Amino acid sequence: MAVIKIRNTNEVIQGTEEVKAFLESQEVLYEKWDMSKLPDHLKERFDLSDEDKQEILNSFDDDIRSLGERRGYVNWDVISLSESTPNLEELLKKFENVHTHTDDEVRAITAGHGIFIVKGENGYFDIELEAGDVISVPEYTPHFFTLMDDRQVVAVRLFIDTEGWVAHPYEEKEYKL
Repeated sequence: MAVIKIRNTNEVIQGTEEVKAFLESQEVLYEKWDMSKLPDHLKERFDLSDEDKQEILNSFDDDIRSLGERRGYVNWDVISLSESTPNLEELLKKFENVHTHTDDEVRAITAGHGIFIVKGENGYFDIELEAGDVISVPEYTPHFFTLMDDRQVVAVRLFIDTEGWVAHPYEEKEYKL
């Protein structure tokens, strides 16, 4: 179950309905997928072959297509990050810069954990995700992604167009009153 930590107040939001309501107020989609659909041999596996990734996509085909139809996503794949990922540190440094996209950033976590840090209407908040959690960060919303302490995640990514995934650096604008 996702947990939200609001950075400027240290408030913690837990519970499926509470998390969903908060994220909805920030225009971030949140839903849960049934992880019992994932075959046992793929649970908590992070070094995946192309065949393993296709099996994950097949396992969640109905969920993927439903979300795609509702939100206009027409492409999807699986990403896996762990200590065995070549250049993991370099990838994480790239991910950890606040940026925006011209397309939604969608992740359905199927194993491990990850954190999206998102700029909302009242500052930044962390969304700690685990298997079964699905979020869609809207286009042009400042955010970044990183791993949690276990440093491993498998996620289905959905998108409209791969061009929309190009990261555009985001710079904070300071306003003086």
